[in-house]
Parts: sequence; C-alpha cells; structure tokens
Amino acid sequence: MSLGYQIIFRILISFVCILVLGGAIVIWQARQAVEDEVDSSVRLALQLITIGLADESAFNTVADLSRFGALQQTRHLSIRLQKPDGQRIHFPGESRPDYPDKMPPAWFIRIVKGDYPQVEHELKTRDGQLLTLIIKPQPLDEISEVWDESVSFFAAITLLTMLTFLAVNLVLNKSLKSIRVIVDALQGIEHGCYRQSLPKFSTLEFDSIAKAVNHLMQELDKTQQENRALTRHSLAIQEEERHKLSQELHDELGQSLTAIKVMAVTAGRQNPETGKITAAITGICDHLMAVVRSMMQQLHPLLLTDLGLQAALEEMRNHWPERHPQTRLSIHCCDGVDELDKRITIQVFRVIQECLTNVLRHADAGRVDIVLERLDRPLPILLLQVSDDGRGCDPAACAGGFGLRGMKERIKSLGGVLTVDSRPGAGMTVTARVPTP
Repeated sequence: MSLGYQIIFRILISFVCILVLGGAIVIWQARQAVEDEVDSSVRLALQLITIGLADESAFNTVADLSRFGALQQTRHLSIRLQKPDGQRIHFPGESRPDYPDKMPPAWFIRIVKGDYPQVEHELKTRDGQLLTLIIKPQPLDEISEVWDESVSFFAAITLLTMLTFLAVNLVLNKSLKSIRVIVDALQGIEHGCYRQSLPKFSTLEFDSIAKAVNHLMQELDKTQQENRALTRHSLAIQEEERHKLSQELHDELGQSLTAIKVMAVTAGRQNPETGKITAAITGICDHLMAVVRSMMQQLHPLLLTDLGLQAALEEMRNHWPERHPQTRLSIHCCDGVDELDKRITIQVFRVIQECLTNVLRHADAGRVDIVLERLDRPLPILLLQVSDDGRGCDPAACAGGFGLRGMKERIKSLGGVLTVDSRPGAGMTVTARVPTP
C-alpha cells in the first residue's frame, strides 16, 4: 500500500474514532442535561406548590383550583389533579401540552430518556374532599433541544474533519509530488546520471534533502570524472611502461645478445683472441645482469617480498646518496611493519615511492623525512608521514595531480585516509592512516 493510501486510511480511522467517542460523550452529556433539567423543573414546581398551598383550607374546591393552571406552563412537567376514584380534574383554561414541531429519532429518545418518577401530593378541600396532585416529568422538549444541539455538534465535527482531510490531502499530494521528484533523481543516480539537479522546494525538509542530493550528485560526478581521468592516466602509464620495457629489451638485451653471438662465432675460428673475447662476453653478461636487476626492481622489488618493508626501506636509504646526493633522506620505521599484510606493505611502499618521485621532480628539497609507525590507540592503525623542506604548494592547486590522486586511491583501497598539508615556501607533509587488523 502506498504512503498516500496509508495516510488517508489512518485519517478515516481517526475520523470514525472521533465520531464514536464524540457521540458517546454527547449522548452521556445529553442524558445528564435532560436529567438535571427535569429534576430542576420538578423541584421548582414543588416549591411553588408548597408556597401556594401554605394554607390548604383557604381555597375553594372549584375557584381556588384554577391557580394550578399557571403550573401547566412549567417546562418539562405534566401537572394534574386526580380524585380518589381516578377521575382527572381539568383546570379552567387548561390546554394540551405543546410538543416539539420536529421530534427527535426514537432511538435517541430511548437512549437519552431516563426513568423519572412522578411526584404525588395529597390535598384536602374545605368540604373534606381528598384530591391528589400529580407532577409527572415530560422531558420531550428538552430531549428535542439536546438533539438539535447534538446535530449541530456533529455537523461542526464533520465539517471540521472534512476541512482537515482536504488540507491534509492537499499537503500530502504536494509532499508526494516532491517525493516522486526526489525518487526520480535517486533512480537517475542509480543509473549513473549525475548531471541533473533537483529544483528548490518550498518545504524546508524537502529542500534540505534536495540540497543534499544535489551535493551528492556533484561529488559523484566529480569523482566519476576524476576516476575516468585517473584510469586514462593509468592506461597511459601502463602503455608507457610497456613501451619503455620493450625499448630496453630491444636496445640492451638485443644488442648484447647479438654481440655475444658475434664473439662466439669469432671464437670458433682458428687462432682467435680467446682472452679478449672472454673478457668482453663477461662484461656484457655483467651489464645484462644489471639491466635485468634494474628492470625487476622497477616492476616489483623482490627484497620487499623476501625480507619485508623495513628491509626494502633500508636498502632505499643506503642507495639514496649515490643516486640523489643533493637531497638527504631520513627513514624511521618501527619493527612491527613486517607483520602487516602483504597487500598493505606493497601499497604503502608504492606511496612512499610516489612521494619521493614528487619531491625530486617538484619540491627542490634538501631534506626528506619518512616516519612509519604502528599505533594501537584509539584504533590500531599504520601511520605514514613523508615531509620535506621544499618549496611547497597550495593544496587546492596540487590536488588535481595524478600522483596525489593515485596515492589517495591506493590508501583508500586499504580503507585508510591520505591528507596533504602544504603551504608555498613551507614544504609539504603527506600523512596516511591505514587501519590494521
């Protein structure tokens, strides 16, 4: 069941409950009102009779009885005189009681009307005749008034409920329309459409959701563009590395093998200069071994796999002065890094390599410090900091570089976070925090 039907159904249930509860309260109050009104009328009539009959021997049988005709006007009462034989005595000018023009429904009369006892008062005339004054409640006109009030009350409740239902329905339709627009946008995000944007809504909550979704789409579109650019860059680097590897194999191995072949053919002839040829072949083999070792180091450092990250970093520090004497390298690595998963160590090592490459290419630094530690509080993490004293840069300006993007993606693939702190002329510090099991 949709949200709209659920809300409408609940409103209808609430309306029925309100009507049932309101009806019960109205009927109870109507019954109490009729009972109080009838009791008040009976008491008033008894007081008037008591005052009028203070001297019972002072009224004549026929003439003085006419005073009871005035009591016939008392509301909700039927007053009559009756002889001992049950014959009713009619008052002079007596008229039939007035009944409401529009009678309430019979079921309402049965519910509201109570059991009201009649009141009898014995009278004795001057000539000794006994009469009975009977006061009987007649609450029909009061019940009619209560019925009219109840109908007005229910009409007001019905009208108010209908207006409330109409207002809720209008607000609900507007809200559902806004929800449909937001759902369509989310479905577009599901299919990779990040360029659309939600309009501004008049409702504050929906407008906040729209702003959040628009920001999400902008970030997703930005991330998608960055990923595509990073993918293109990675493919270009891959092709470049393949071309470089092919070129080195052609230039170094191809030429060296050709020279060895020529020397071998020469050695097969009579009276060859065997010593010179042997020395030349040995030199070429040494050169080939150095080339192969360099290529293997570029593809994957075997020392990292065999001895661990700490040994690979120590070898990097030992050979650093020979390759880059203008920059001093300092490495502080704790002993626990060799216990990390191989997946973490290779990615961290590549990040360090990329940081050093950026320092050599762009920083013009005189010193590079690398700190690699394992922290246990508040959560176990591997902390990597690479800082230099180079020229620095604006982090917003260098954030679009493929080197930083690649490092962030590597750390992100491990569930960590990489941050860059730099200012022009104040060097740069790259910090990576990687959770460890």
